[in-house]
Amino acid sequence: MQGQSIRVAIADDHPLLLTGLACELSQLSGFIVVGKAQNSTELIELLSERAVDVVISDYTMPGGTHGDGLALFGFIRQRFPNTQLIALTMMSNPNVIRSLLSHGVRCILSKADSLVYIVDALHAALANRRFLSPTVDAIMKMHGIDDGANTSLTKKLSPRELEVVRLFVSGLTVSEIATRLHRSKQTISTQKMNAMRRLGIKRDTDLIIYGIDANLTTLSTEAKANSTTSDNER
Repeated sequence: MQGQSIRVAIADDHPLLLTGLACELSQLSGFIVVGKAQNSTELIELLSERAVDVVISDYTMPGGTHGDGLALFGFIRQRFPNTQLIALTMMSNPNVIRSLLSHGVRCILSKADSLVYIVDALHAALANRRFLSPTVDAIMKMHGIDDGANTSLTKKLSPRELEVVRLFVSGLTVSEIATRLHRSKQTISTQKMNAMRRLGIKRDTDLIIYGIDANLTTLSTEAKANSTTSDNER
């Protein structure tokens, strides 16, 4: 985009941080802030009305009609495929980082890092390259995060937990899973919550997206066999 300012939209539910980020970007040559949003509703309205090259959005931004986190980023990628995404977050959960990367969000900035990295992230996003700020990069290296999730997932979850997550991701409710697997609703609920705790996931929406990214349907046969064996041993 030589000779043309990069149009940036920023979204964060903290007004002070939003204002500070807009002020920082407005002082940089070659960038123009075309709009600000404090929730997903405002952000989607902004993207629908203005041409935006890059969105810098907080990962956790509740209150909007389009959700936040992976659900929001997935919606933006589908609805506005020509707009690049940069995730801004305070989270240090390695599973969240892995899910963001596998969901196509290639540029991730930690709020713990200096704003100086925003410029590099913007250029990387426009070039469709990966950029991770130092804190995020350190988390990746510490936990050995890569783009493959199946192996790490099967190591983290028991066969019964894996089967519960697979069925939940497939669209079944806890009650329906209990009926199918001949377990109590309480047992299924506990196994689902244990799986979410092991994966560092707190919301059902993120669990579903994580499971889809991990291609859980390809694990169904093995997981079901192991799960049945485990149940018979109970």
